[in-house]
Amino acid sequence: MTATALIWFRDDLRLRDNPALQAALDADLAPLPVYIHAPHEDGTWAPGAASDAWRHRALHALDADLRERGSRLHVFAGDSLAVLQSIADATGAAAVFWNRRHEPAIDARDTRIRRALRSAGLRAEAWNGSLLFEPWQVETRGGEPFRVFTPFWNAAQRAWNPRAPRPAPDTLPPAAALRGETTIDALALQPTRGWDAGFWQRWTPGERGADAALRAFIADGLQDYSAGRDLPAASLTSRLSPHLHFGEISPWRIVAELAAAGAPEERSAYVRQLAWREFAQHVLHHFPHTTDANFNLRFNDFPWAAADPQLLQAWQRGRTGVPLVDAGMRELWATGWMHNRVRMVAASFLSKHLRMHWLHGARWFWDTLVDADLANNTLGWQWVAGTGVDAAPYFRIFNPVLQARKFDPQGEYIVRWIPELRGLAPGARHAPWLATGAGRAATGDYPASPIVDLAEARTAALAALNPGSRS
Repeated sequence: MTATALIWFRDDLRLRDNPALQAALDADLAPLPVYIHAPHEDGTWAPGAASDAWRHRALHALDADLRERGSRLHVFAGDSLAVLQSIADATGAAAVFWNRRHEPAIDARDTRIRRALRSAGLRAEAWNGSLLFEPWQVETRGGEPFRVFTPFWNAAQRAWNPRAPRPAPDTLPPAAALRGETTIDALALQPTRGWDAGFWQRWTPGERGADAALRAFIADGLQDYSAGRDLPAASLTSRLSPHLHFGEISPWRIVAELAAAGAPEERSAYVRQLAWREFAQHVLHHFPHTTDANFNLRFNDFPWAAADPQLLQAWQRGRTGVPLVDAGMRELWATGWMHNRVRMVAASFLSKHLRMHWLHGARWFWDTLVDADLANNTLGWQWVAGTGVDAAPYFRIFNPVLQARKFDPQGEYIVRWIPELRGLAPGARHAPWLATGAGRAATGDYPASPIVDLAEARTAALAALNPGSRS
């Protein structure tokens, strides 16, 4: 009788290019797919509401793919180690395989679990299922972690050797129900009020949805990617970020598919963006404290403004009176996603014009983004705030009006999410408070002016940076 290997699914919700699954098949072990819901083990960064809503559908999609092959997903809730030990005892499993995650709390937990399982006589192994480079595979000539992206990427390119894609297995062995199993629906990941209804008009969680998104990008966005990726009104980004976060597609499959599509310059531009994801994981692994603390210690005594609840809510709800910021925040609320250029502008507005600590924004994004990834979220917010590795200097403050004029010149993106401004001429949509007469009346109940004076707020932020104002 073939021995069993538990395949512990986490953020690797796919059957193609799944190293843990493939390792079991290569070792002639019978894979038993297991998912354990254990958000209490994620430390202070348990998944947010939008992530849960995505996971609900992604788990159903994975289960359906497994059932097509004769297997199914065995779902549990509780302490991961106890559940794995219980399943192994009940099935006589010889091994537990999984793909690595690099969040600090999860990495520490997995280390404890691996040691405990091995002490119990089980083969317990983990693989790289999510990155082109593990965080420890790229280092400076002095053996140190990188703190700046460009040298990191140069070193990564010298070590460039993406693995070949692997197909999903045609069949998988069936398994009887196990004691203690629950259902995906019983995990209560799905919002009861249906606030996520608009998400699923734009997203299809699961491996097939990821494949469809990649093919749509190759067909419609790749050829103009480098020139158009900063234009939020255009649909020229890949929208693969949530699929990558949940492991519904591997980065090496994306690289292979793009290589087959041609357009080498556009492909290089996109792969460089993938490399930022790799850099974020590299930084998180080597500097795990940065999820909650400044990398740059200079900012530990920076005079952040008190978090005014009304101002913070105005930012969260897209009611700041600054159109590009508000359009982005409304896009986020409606779809669970925001264009990256607009993310930077919205983050800059909160951390510099409102001068609120970047963690207020990071927490909001964490709860509302379907692609909420701890490494990317941390790196992005600290980059904009000027507190992290390879950060934009604090004195580099995005001007949201100039950014709108440059990247959304006709205000198409703005009025897509702020229909109150549709009656304004395109050139007036970037700063409607400057409109007069009938133009001002056309803005409806949109805020008559920004919640802070942009010029004064910029001056105050720069004054706060003055070392003479702090000890």
